Amino acid sequence: MATLLSSSLVFSNLSRPSLSPSISSLALSSSFSSSFSLSSSISVAPHTLSSSWRKKPSLSTFTVKAIASEKKKVVIVNTNSGGHAVIGFYFAKQLLNSGHDVTILTVGDESSDKMKKPPFTRFSEIVDGGGKTVWGDVGAIGTVLEGLTFDVVLDNNGKDLDAVRPVADWAKSAGVGQFLFISSAGIYKQTEEPPHVEGDAVKSDAGHVLVEKYLSEVFENWASFRPQYMIGSGNNKDCEEWFFDRIVRGRPIPIPGSGMQLTNISHVRDLSSMLTKAVENPSAASGNIFNCVSDRAVTLDGMAKLCAKAAGLPVEILHYDPKSIGSDAKKAFPFRNMHFYAEPRAAKDILGWESSTNLPEDLKERFQEYVKIGRDKKTIKFDIDDKILESLKIPVPV
Repeated sequence: MATLLSSSLVFSNLSRPSLSPSISSLALSSSFSSSFSLSSSISVAPHTLSSSWRKKPSLSTFTVKAIASEKKKVVIVNTNSGGHAVIGFYFAKQLLNSGHDVTILTVGDESSDKMKKPPFTRFSEIVDGGGKTVWGDVGAIGTVLEGLTFDVVLDNNGKDLDAVRPVADWAKSAGVGQFLFISSAGIYKQTEEPPHVEGDAVKSDAGHVLVEKYLSEVFENWASFRPQYMIGSGNNKDCEEWFFDRIVRGRPIPIPGSGMQLTNISHVRDLSSMLTKAVENPSAASGNIFNCVSDRAVTLDGMAKLCAKAAGLPVEILHYDPKSIGSDAKKAFPFRNMHFYAEPRAAKDILGWESSTNLPEDLKERFQEYVKIGRDKKTIKFDIDDKILESLKIPVPV
């Protein structure tokens, strides 16, 4: 049983922060061991977040009781493809390192060709850490996990209610105490006042939004996490690699628009640490939506320059009008051609989470692995890049 501590944390001055990543200062008064996690005695609903972060500056003080962390049984329903698969991998490893019991259920068949790619090729690290790996269909999740009980479920697979409902309904019937969901920051509507913060308007017909609504109706304890772009070993969706591919081959980096568009690129360990905070602080996390991102924005030009610096090589940046290449525009660049970034205000204020992403240093590590696996020597086609260069009347590299 968790042990209640007499010491407390006093949070004050929670007015809406400025656009700077630093949030309002916290006055802390406590003395307790770092082996304890924090659990809030209050629950803040998503619409409450909207008013406190975005619209109504206020001065408030409340007390958060410190509660000893307890071992949890967690099942991660993990996607079998795309950029989000690595989230489940990192989350599983961090939970195991923190002493929790972990089962990762990957959607599909273990013999699938998809399992020949990272992070699945590294699942032995989960097993070696004491975790369990299973495969199966979410429609038969009760059968796949028959005989097992869990305290927490993370759905890192579904993008719409059809995919998530079987997992959510099984979790509810099985008495799971906490349901976590990987959503997306892409559901925010465009804004004239970036960054996106929790409570901002979302696209009402987006699949992730409908899932969040359903979870709020079904579970007493649930939370949703909205990531953006991410880097990290084991990711099978290009991010920094797109830039490295061109930099090491002496090719220009074609960037749509002015290159000053802001985005958010997080190391995946930030996402896993935020999720772990929610598992270890279930009362605080309950009923909340969290932007699952780092606390720094980067420009598109800035990402190219940081990648070049990490590689120790020069870079040439070219700007182009995406309309000039027609239907290839979306495939030509890995990020959105607009300001698209969110801030993790709720996680900082509610969970006491801190970002550890450091792009200049993290990209050096990523480049070392890029070279180690030999991608710098692979033959890569740049057909769309060449089309862009031709539209700019620039000679195509031979």
